[in-house]
Amino acid sequence: MPFINSKVSVSISQEQETQLKSRLGQAISLIPGKSENWLMIGFEDNYHLYFRGDNSQPMAFVEVKVFGQENPAAFEKLTAEITKIFGEVLGIAADHIYIKYEAVSNWGWNGGNF
Repeated sequence: MPFINSKVSVSISQEQETQLKSRLGQAISLIPGKSENWLMIGFEDNYHLYFRGDNSQPMAFVEVKVFGQENPAAFEKLTAEITKIFGEVLGIAADHIYIKYEAVSNWGWNGGNF
């Protein structure tokens, strides 16, 4: 039950959204036991972000929520891949991307909880 939500300061075209969705769907498998089959993804473009008091460069804030335990080694690999994806697809520099991870112990779906 992973969820990846991104807030980016640039516009995302339909083609870019499709690329991001596909590549994030592949990348989530870097976390053992996670796959695109359960992945939900959200995009918020044209978001007002400031970094170091400045908003003149493209930037992103990405949240990754996973059901279960934290896996710092897998999160490290996923950070590298997310940074690469957002750089290649949206032109956002690695030093203008924050990624937050959260392991969730209670997750609801289909009228019940896991």
